[in-house]
Amino acid sequence: MINIINQYKSDPESVYLTWFINNEERLKAFRSIRRGVQQIVADIKQGKFPNDFRGSSLEFILNCITEQKQVFEGAAHPFYWKPKLRIPDIYENQAHKKAFGQFLENCLNASKEEQLIREIIQLDELKIKGLGPSVANILYFLHPTLIPPFNTAILNGFNYLYKDKKKLGSWSEYLKIRQVILNTNKEYCHELSTDLGAFSGLLFEIGTQKMILGMDGYLSVEERQRLEKLIEKRQSQLREERQDENLHTEMQYHLLKIGQALGYDAFPATNDQSRSFDGHKFSFLCQANFPTIKCDPETRNTIKLIDVLWFAKGTGNVLAAFEVEKSTSIYSGILRLTDLSYSIANGNETFFLIVPDHREKDVCLQLSRPSVKSNNVLIKYILFSDLRKHCDSICKFGDNHQIMSKIAKKAPSHTIG
Repeated sequence: MINIINQYKSDPESVYLTWFINNEERLKAFRSIRRGVQQIVADIKQGKFPNDFRGSSLEFILNCITEQKQVFEGAAHPFYWKPKLRIPDIYENQAHKKAFGQFLENCLNASKEEQLIREIIQLDELKIKGLGPSVANILYFLHPTLIPPFNTAILNGFNYLYKDKKKLGSWSEYLKIRQVILNTNKEYCHELSTDLGAFSGLLFEIGTQKMILGMDGYLSVEERQRLEKLIEKRQSQLREERQDENLHTEMQYHLLKIGQALGYDAFPATNDQSRSFDGHKFSFLCQANFPTIKCDPETRNTIKLIDVLWFAKGTGNVLAAFEVEKSTSIYSGILRLTDLSYSIANGNETFFLIVPDHREKDVCLQLSRPSVKSNNVLIKYILFSDLRKHCDSICKFGDNHQIMSKIAKKAPSHTIG
């Protein structure tokens, strides 16, 4: 097993190196998704949860999860409302909808493993048609050391590695798989992590045949061609991600530069301070110590992961917050800014998404969602091209943070049907 783990960790294109470690988007996702699950529960309690997946807070959260890519590609598919089959039966059936909400709330509040297992068993006993262990992909972001993600690729990897024949779609099978994963991970967590995402990533690699366990010499021509296509796809994805990362860093630089010019204490996300753009290192564009904010430690740690924050000089008063979204992410940025507003807002802040030009239509659609508008947090957006174009002018002529509204846009007032 240790040889397999070493092979997994040494592959520069593995899930482990490209998603699990040194990935700020993964770290940010946990609190964002937790906040989103709270919204699902609230919508169900208040009778605001629709009779369809489309436009619901559940769709929003599943999109946040699929933004993580790789291990979570396709995580939303099992929740799509299929009218002919009437599944999953948590939209039209009000009793099932309520039970699903109570399940999520209890899992949110659970602090022990046995509580989570009890909730899963009770949900399974209801036999809600079409609602299987795909829910585990939500629960992973609530309890990453106790609940592993679950999909076809992970299942295939599990069956291949353990020479088993477990099937998809059964909570009882999932719980057996989970126990084996926990037992193995307990033995090798010092090589991977107590976070089960690392080991699930290993199973995913095996299940998609991106990791062949030294048996590639025995692949058929068809299997080898499939593997080569998968490798080419992975390399293409990595190239796109590197391009996204470079653009992300550039936009952070412009925001830090403007913040400084306006006389604010401007800070990048804590784990981005070692970055640089065009020879300008971020650590030279901000103060050495992050301002003191009056909030609990968990909230403070999350706030420090916002892409760029502007503080009133020498204070912990946030005046503007910016989330720079890559070509694949929008949903989680909206959640983080909403969460920040709930945590520290006093009415003087401005909140912005910085988005790629080609995603403008999608941003407008997401900001127009009823579940987003009901939060009563005004989030504007700024296009990459506009920030780049007007950066120097704002630095020269701007007088306060409200100047950013001059290049920002609001989502149209229409809502998603």
